[in-house]
Amino acid sequence: MPNPTQPLLRIDDVSVRFGGIAALDGVSFDVQAGQICGLIGPNGAGKSSLFNCLSRLYSCDSGAIEFDGHNLLALPRHRMAAIGIGRTFQNLALFNTMSVLDNVLVGCHARHHAGILRNAFRLPGTRGVEAAAREQANTLIEFLSLEGVASRAVGSLPFGTQKRVELARALAAKPKLLLLDEPACGLNHEEMASLGSLVLDVRRRFDVTVLLVEHHMSLVMGISDKVVALNFGRKLAEGTPAEVGTHPEVIKAYLGTDGAELDPTA
Repeated sequence: MPNPTQPLLRIDDVSVRFGGIAALDGVSFDVQAGQICGLIGPNGAGKSSLFNCLSRLYSCDSGAIEFDGHNLLALPRHRMAAIGIGRTFQNLALFNTMSVLDNVLVGCHARHHAGILRNAFRLPGTRGVEAAAREQANTLIEFLSLEGVASRAVGSLPFGTQKRVELARALAAKPKLLLLDEPACGLNHEEMASLGSLVLDVRRRFDVTVLLVEHHMSLVMGISDKVVALNFGRKLAEGTPAEVGTHPEVIKAYLGTDGAELDPTA
């Protein structure tokens, strides 16, 4: 049974090596339930490697990851959605020939389905599950302003719209922890401007904790409750956006110099 006094996510001394290269080197930090935690660092800092550990796409060489009372590293990757972890990807991972609605329904069925035999033979209970999934998918489509394209193939849509479809699919599994992997990547100026408000609205409406990897400092510093900075696989700093944004080692990692502070508009 999960302990409500414990953090939702605890990363403890996690290391990942590829040959002689340390992608992660003894990284530790906690994320409390309800927080938006920004994970920052230059290219190659280890951010995506950490996300892949949380998704169980990578195995850790050492350390521990606990999520909502579960030993994450003891579970197979296909269990991640069922225990409450949802994810978007920097490079979209959608079914391009399927409609927006069907892509979102995939997220619904990742956690709630009638079972293979019930679906195959249309046994009692199947229709109720399908109706509930469709209602949930339509609610998310409306929330993310996708009604006008719900029946269109995802591959025919603009990149920014596809990003919203992927977010809807991740939310469809009703995650407790949402991993957002560079959600601003490839967005235009107008889409960027509304992204911060959208993430805050997602946190409020769906009561979800967010771990965010992002290079746009204005977005991270504007919406995060705490920020963790990585560089060359090691944690440089952890704290409030103000504390991390003025940390000398973080400034040096980004700017290569001892500047006053990171420009939050960068």
